[in-house]
Amino acid sequence: MTDFSVLSLLPPLVAIVLAIWTKRVILALFAGVWTGGVMVAGGNPITGTTQTIDWIVKNAIDDWNVKILLFDFLIGAGVGLIYKSGSAHAIGRALASRVRTSRGAAVMGWLLGVLIFFDDYTNTIIVGNTMRPITDRARVSREMLAYIDDSTAAPVAGLAVVSTWIGYEVGLIGDAFKDLKVDYGAYVAWMHSVPYRFYSILAIILVFIVAYTHRHYGPMLHAEYRARTTGKVLRDGAKPLMTTEVDLGMPKEEGSVHIFIWPILTLIFVTLYGMWYTGGGSEAYAKGGLMEVLGNSDSALSLLWGSFAMVVVAFTLVLAMKKMTIEEAEDALVRGMKQMIIANTILLLAWSIKSATDAVGTAPYVVNLAKSAGVSGNWIPLIVFLIAMFISFTTGTSWGTFSIMLPIAIPLAYGVTGRVGPDVFASIGAVFAGGIFGDHCSPISDTTIMSSMFSGSDHIDHVTTQVPYAVTAASVGVILYLLFAVGVRSWLILLLIGIVLLVAAWYILSEWYGKKYGIPRGKVPIYVVED
Repeated sequence: MTDFSVLSLLPPLVAIVLAIWTKRVILALFAGVWTGGVMVAGGNPITGTTQTIDWIVKNAIDDWNVKILLFDFLIGAGVGLIYKSGSAHAIGRALASRVRTSRGAAVMGWLLGVLIFFDDYTNTIIVGNTMRPITDRARVSREMLAYIDDSTAAPVAGLAVVSTWIGYEVGLIGDAFKDLKVDYGAYVAWMHSVPYRFYSILAIILVFIVAYTHRHYGPMLHAEYRARTTGKVLRDGAKPLMTTEVDLGMPKEEGSVHIFIWPILTLIFVTLYGMWYTGGGSEAYAKGGLMEVLGNSDSALSLLWGSFAMVVVAFTLVLAMKKMTIEEAEDALVRGMKQMIIANTILLLAWSIKSATDAVGTAPYVVNLAKSAGVSGNWIPLIVFLIAMFISFTTGTSWGTFSIMLPIAIPLAYGVTGRVGPDVFASIGAVFAGGIFGDHCSPISDTTIMSSMFSGSDHIDHVTTQVPYAVTAASVGVILYLLFAVGVRSWLILLLIGIVLLVAAWYILSEWYGKKYGIPRGKVPIYVVED
């Protein structure tokens, strides 16, 4: 591989800058992939274009990716049936007696996101689709719903003791210990690292604070004020990734909540069973417990099974309950799949830009910069957090960041202290927290894209409104790792300091932006749903 040095940053930066500047995310992503292709081709635009196409084709036929693409199409089909049958509106009406305000809708979205902890993809689907009619009715902006969805996807799944993430994370820690010939339990080390994942913990807390108080800052203040005062949950000219209302037309009257509840429950339980089955079932459980099962499971295949089962149940119910004819149901299925074309195109290009960054060496360049600086042990958590944030934001992948950073961070921290202790635990936590930062808010991250998709939000609007909150939590995280470096070793003290700093930052920023935009304290009104 040619050493591109600082130029290796070009493909992701081209994609990110163009996406934010032009608000044309497909064009921006393709430009980033093509830039990488031309670099690999030695500056030849023709060869670079063929390389770009080759990356796209390889990612389109990758076993994991093709399952996710098919899963998205099936989810679109299921959502199409549920929406067109009127069931989404029926569930909204059923919950109307309990969710009467914009505050209740926002907090309910947060709570549901925390409860769906076992997988980030499943989280985005269920929270987005379940809450969208409820938040629309309560005049909560789609940008806010997407933020709630995104903030309770990767941050929650990354912390959960039972999730599709933990097997991968524990495996990486175990591999690093094995290379160091360290006799220490990888799962125990994972558990000890959880309190040091400051970004993930603070991001979850922050979304609850803004959901409950209705005090905002940055572009989200505009979005929420617009929704609350005008009823426009999307800005004029917005291009939501899922245009359900446009693609499927008006839903049927008198929809049934059963056509909403049973397909969603089917999605959850079939997906969970799929993880159990593909992970080895009772044999794997007897061998190493639930962690062994999840570590061996094929979550993409499980999600595919779950989404197919969801469509079958929804299709059966709409016909059995005579809510739609076969022709209407088939039309809703096809139109539902159509919703996912743009979103899947973006997802495919997001994977392709990862191929481009791998080819030009973006991540190794950033890592080598840190290694050449020769930092001491207590500073390693801070350094790896900053590097992991940068890598994950520019490549859009948390798992890729974990695989790059853990084999470096653990030996660095262990090499200085000679034991598995707070330095190692904090370094592991910092890698996971930094990697989740990019997964949470990078415009080229798959979960960021899927949060926009299932919340029905304009993708760039989601990114620009969410980033200030993500940066707030990350900035507090930086301060906490800095305090760790200068001698504050207790995770409990650090977390308490972090929560105080987070609340102070939120308060100051909402006050400042409120004065700037003429909205006292940055507090948008609470909307009460009318009968």
